[in-house]
Amino acid sequence: MLIPILLILLSRETGQTLVIVGLVLMLYREGLPGIYPSIIIVSATLLILALTVDTLTIAIVLAVIAGMVLFFMPRYERTRKTYVTIGLIYVGCLVVVWATDFFIHNVLAPHQRSRIEVLIDPNSHKRGAGWNVIQSKIAIGSGGVFGKGFLQGTQTKFDFVPEQSTDFIFCTVGEEHGFFGSLVVIGLLIALILRLIFLAERQRIKFARVYGYGVVSIFFFHFLVNIGMTIGLMPVIGIPLPFFSYGGSGLWSFTILLFIFLKLDSQRSLIMSRV
Repeated sequence: MLIPILLILLSRETGQTLVIVGLVLMLYREGLPGIYPSIIIVSATLLILALTVDTLTIAIVLAVIAGMVLFFMPRYERTRKTYVTIGLIYVGCLVVVWATDFFIHNVLAPHQRSRIEVLIDPNSHKRGAGWNVIQSKIAIGSGGVFGKGFLQGTQTKFDFVPEQSTDFIFCTVGEEHGFFGSLVVIGLLIALILRLIFLAERQRIKFARVYGYGVVSIFFFHFLVNIGMTIGLMPVIGIPLPFFSYGGSGLWSFTILLFIFLKLDSQRSLIMSRV
């Protein structure tokens, strides 16, 4: 996974880099210990805390949590190894917080830094990087329960929302079809993910199962990030919503990715009959 990640980073396309990281879901299904996804989740939580809370407060909160863990731990488990382990975890968390602050202010480019700041407070860049998110949330909120009707959305019709046919296509769905239409779209996407998981689980060849979960990981990450960034829950990293966003290359890529898996699944019965 590191090879494509490095190549994509060299081309300065950080959004697709995160898509490759999403393949950790496939690795987890194939036996990756749960500690590694847990580390990723904890690191993401610490990253968000580092952006919103000062380092001293985080250090105090972590110290309180460590103290509570030791307090409720059975006495026979309070060994020197346990104290050292908790101490190393505490120091590691502080290093992540410090590294996050250093990376954001000294490594990231200004436009990348502004995207993170917009995630925390969209109003910090009302006329700049935060404009897309603010207008997208206004468009989705103005749709109400059943929306304004097909092609009747004012925010999208008068181009208040940039990139509304590609990265921010979901705000068009929210404004024109409202909460109900958005719920239908999300339900269809969840149904697709669950169906792919079902097909992957019934494969008899390990390669087909691994490939199937790779497809699930890529689709799930695109759905999560694209919809999340239109409602202000994810950073704006510019990845499309599969089968919704405009663009021929994206449509071809997702279609080929999906139908290779369907071809592998279609051969499953043939393989079983031979066995």
